[in-house]
Amino acid sequence: MVRGIRDEQLGDPTPCTEFQVRDLLNHLSQVVVNFQLLATREQPEFGNAPDVVADGWRDRFADETERLVTAWSDPAVLEGESPRMGLPQALVGNLVLVDLMVHGWDLARATGQPYRPDDSAVKAVLPFVERMAPMGRSRGVFGAEVATPADADDFDRLLAICGRAAT
Repeated sequence: MVRGIRDEQLGDPTPCTEFQVRDLLNHLSQVVVNFQLLATREQPEFGNAPDVVADGWRDRFADETERLVTAWSDPAVLEGESPRMGLPQALVGNLVLVDLMVHGWDLARATGQPYRPDDSAVKAVLPFVERMAPMGRSRGVFGAEVATPADADDFDRLLAICGRAAT
């Protein structure tokens, strides 16, 4: 989906009102790199995301995302507590999945692309999102929950809990 973003769309708004497409790409790039470090219990640099949108940014994003997947693929990474976050490592792994899923949807929506994460990944993080939503809202990470129809699928429910209307 990131490869489908055209340069002329970088200034377009996203459903995440604080970000234009370029800002959201910068944020996600920072998330991907920082969560690689969190997998190995190194210190990430959170803060203002640097502008990474330059020649080859699509390939760099794909490469860094592959490194993220590799970093979290070792079951030992999920053991213990994150020294930086003070949370169980398994919970930290869920944080990055939710961030990529929801902001992936934001980018797809902003750029007119289809987007549907893997059902098993959605099912894996939905209980986490349901449990963490009140804290997410209190910290301004999630918007107010959006009503969904009774027959909404898991991804639409996840989006609604995070404050996004899938329709």
